[in-house]
Amino acid sequence: MAIIITLSVLILLAYLFDITSSKTKIPSVILLLVLGFLTKQVSALFDIEIPDLNPILPILGTVGLILIVLEGSLELEINKSKFSVIKKSSFLALIPLLILSFGLAYFFQYFSNVSFKVALANAIPFAVISSAIAIPSAINLVAKDKEFITYESSFSDIFGVIFFNFVTLNEQFNTDSILLFVVEIFCMLLVSFIATLALAFFLHKIKHHIKFIPIIILLTLIYAFSKIFHLPALIFILLFGLFMGNIDELRHYKFIQQFHPINFNKEVHKFKELTTEIAFLIRALFFLLFGFLIEIEEILNSDTIVWAILITISLFVLRIVFLKLFKLQISPLVYLAPRGLITILLFLSIPVSQSIDLVNNSLTIQVIILTALVMMVGLMRTKPKEEEKTLEEN
Repeated sequence: MAIIITLSVLILLAYLFDITSSKTKIPSVILLLVLGFLTKQVSALFDIEIPDLNPILPILGTVGLILIVLEGSLELEINKSKFSVIKKSSFLALIPLLILSFGLAYFFQYFSNVSFKVALANAIPFAVISSAIAIPSAINLVAKDKEFITYESSFSDIFGVIFFNFVTLNEQFNTDSILLFVVEIFCMLLVSFIATLALAFFLHKIKHHIKFIPIIILLTLIYAFSKIFHLPALIFILLFGLFMGNIDELRHYKFIQQFHPINFNKEVHKFKELTTEIAFLIRALFFLLFGFLIEIEEILNSDTIVWAILITISLFVLRIVFLKLFKLQISPLVYLAPRGLITILLFLSIPVSQSIDLVNNSLTIQVIILTALVMMVGLMRTKPKEEEKTLEEN
């Protein structure tokens, strides 16, 4: 009973953090990490025995990633007017990711005396923007900034996972490995097309009062099978969400008219609401658990703090450069580049044979906290949405 009460209180506090973040300007993820950490200290104070929760973290993280990318893609509109935003956000997600990954890999190789491939596998997690933190943190920005962050962080997750898998799963980089990579992408696109149509048909045809949870389970199942065969499964989640959220744009096709787009949109709206609520629950549990598992020694580790600061400075300097190159407004976009859920998942996915001492729990935690703090300070300096609208009207 104590566990039920504790979980209920923690989730309600997480909800309170979420609805008050627009006023406090403190990203809810920071409060969740602190709350999880304090929960551990209280349990230790009262000698409450807690089982090993470490194996649960990757499971929550994977489900959370699926739901967050799905939630974000359902919100996005795809039409001719959005092509410019999609192009800029995809380039801003990809190019800095590659530059930062290769740059960090060079230094990891030099200081850890490992192969460049191993160094690159350890560098990639720090180069990926966490959509799990960026998307909910951007909710109070003006519409165009929120849209850009949603596209960029979703693309960053997908590009990061694909790049990470390519590096860790191939013994060497040559023509054969690149061809295999291209084949895997093609296979995933084919699977995505077939599965998306099948799931959409299922949603349209089924009359049972329970229909959305089975779809989410099927999405997770397809994602899991795709991962087993080392396919870039996040592409499927993104394409499914984009198709479901933009069926109006395809209504002139005869095949799409079979779905009765007007009625179908009502179902999609309900599906979107359910996805948003489940995503909130999983995200809250993940960061509460991550905060619970943090050790104070890992946060204050002096051996890695200099590296964490240098990595944080590098990623934000690089971000400023590319925002200027793409002629985008620096503030508030520059602050929305947190590391988080995806960083943890990729770090935990590094094969034991490719891990290095320098890249450890301490460095990962410190970079996540530092980027979250920069985002918090930046959002506090950003004008409220209503004030921005007033300025635009004047």
